[in-house]
Order: sequence, then C-alpha cells, then structure tokens
Amino acid sequence: MNPIQWATSPWGQRVPIHIAWYLIWVCAIAGLAFLIVHAIWAGFLAKPEEFQETAASPAVIAAIPAEVKRHSLAARLFHWIMAAAMLTLLFTAFAPKLGYQFPWVEYHWIAGLVLIASILFHIIHATFFMDFWSIWPDRIDMEDAKNRALRMVGKPAPRPHRFAKYPFENKMYHLVIVLAGLSVAITGGFMIFRVRTPFLTRNPYLFSDMTWGMMYVLHGLAGVGLIALIMAHIYFALRPEKLAITRGMVVGSITREHYLEEHDPQRWDVTGDASPTRPAGSSAD
Repeated sequence: MNPIQWATSPWGQRVPIHIAWYLIWVCAIAGLAFLIVHAIWAGFLAKPEEFQETAASPAVIAAIPAEVKRHSLAARLFHWIMAAAMLTLLFTAFAPKLGYQFPWVEYHWIAGLVLIASILFHIIHATFFMDFWSIWPDRIDMEDAKNRALRMVGKPAPRPHRFAKYPFENKMYHLVIVLAGLSVAITGGFMIFRVRTPFLTRNPYLFSDMTWGMMYVLHGLAGVGLIALIMAHIYFALRPEKLAITRGMVVGSITREHYLEEHDPQRWDVTGDASPTRPAGSSAD
C-alpha cells in the first residue's frame, strides 16, 4: 500500500497530493501498542530508579522552599493554549476522514493560526526570558541515558545522576514535538494561502503543484505522527509517578519532597545561589 496519494496535474505531471489516510490508524494503533507495552513494563518488569547521591550541602538543601517553582504563568498558558490548538487541529483534520462530516475548514485554519502564534510566542519567551538550554539534552543526560540502558539489560554501569530541571525523556519528547510541531506550523502557514480568510488574499499558485504536493505530504505525516505523540503525552501525564510533574504544569510548582527525590540541586538551582562548581551542562532557570 502506497503511503502517499498521487494524481496527474493538468500538464500531465505525476504529483503527490497527500498521505494515504490509513496512516491515521497506523499511528493510532502504534501509539496504543506503545502505551500497553510500557504499562506492562512499568507495572511488572521495571526496577525502582536508583540515583547517585547528591553532593549538595545541607545548607543548600535547607534553603529549598516547600513549593519549588517549575513553570511561570506565561509558560503554562502557552502549554494549554498550544494543547487546545493541537487537539482542535487533529480533530478537524481527521474526523472528516473517518466519516464525521462538518464544515471543518474554518475551524482548522483558525486553530492553525492560534498554534503558529503560540509557537512564535514560545520561541521569543524561551529565548529571551527563560534558560533556553535547560530543555535540551546535555552531556550528563547522554551519559545517564547510556547507563540506564546498560542497567536495564542487567549490565554493570554507574547509577545515573538525579535530573536537572527536565528529565531526559522530557527533553527528548520536546525535541520530537518541536520537529513535528514546526513541520505542521510552517507547512500549515503556507497552506492558509489556499483558503479564503479575512487576513490573506487567496493564492493557490504561490508554489508549483509538486511543491504544494510535497508540502501536503509533510503536513499530513507530521499530523498523523502527532496522534501517537499526543497519546503518549497524555498517558505519561496521567501515570501516578508523573502526576507531580503534571501538577507543576497546572499550579506552576512541584513539592520540595519531589524535587529532592528526583532532581539534583547542583544541576537545577532553585535557591537563587548558583554554585560555581555546578557540573557542565547544568541549568539554573
């Protein structure tokens, strides 16, 4: 089965026009299979996480507040607005393909504009008002990921460090969602020129048929990929061991107990007294 739909242009050129819609089910089933496998592994096979002992002094630990700020109000608003826009985009894009017919185009491009605006805001906010590098994997993350993999298969390896502000899996998910989200947003931004809106003059001849076709294919592939990604995101947000992180995205903070259990004060300083001996690649936002 060809994953891409093809057509012949008025000039006799064979051009792609979109993805094959069975990929909706492929991604949904793949996402569901991942959730089932992970739930079985986490429930019956996974061993409790063991960390290296923190080198933070008793004075630093005593200075940690009862509620540790994790996300500002602006960051939380971005997250929930982006989430609402993405869910609306997925519903309006794929529900008609599954047989639920309604005038979806207007809702889709409006949600698309909201997503583009929220991403632009986040880029500016993260670059100039947050610690930009705190969400990207560093050397310690990569070493710890290797050691975790070795320990998982029973081979000897050092215990991993406690996390910086964001655990390694959060950082990797962020990287993947950035790629998928930017693919959807950039291609969708150009595709708005193909529909009538109050903001732009419709111009379906902005690109060639081949370029438009490849743009629709990339837009569709990123879209169906987001189905599995969002399924995984919701699943992990609701897992009992991740509820403290989910709480942080709702109220903006995590408890002192969770911070000390999962995070290293030397890699994520929350006292305002950053240590000059913090390991390379650490963050202090």
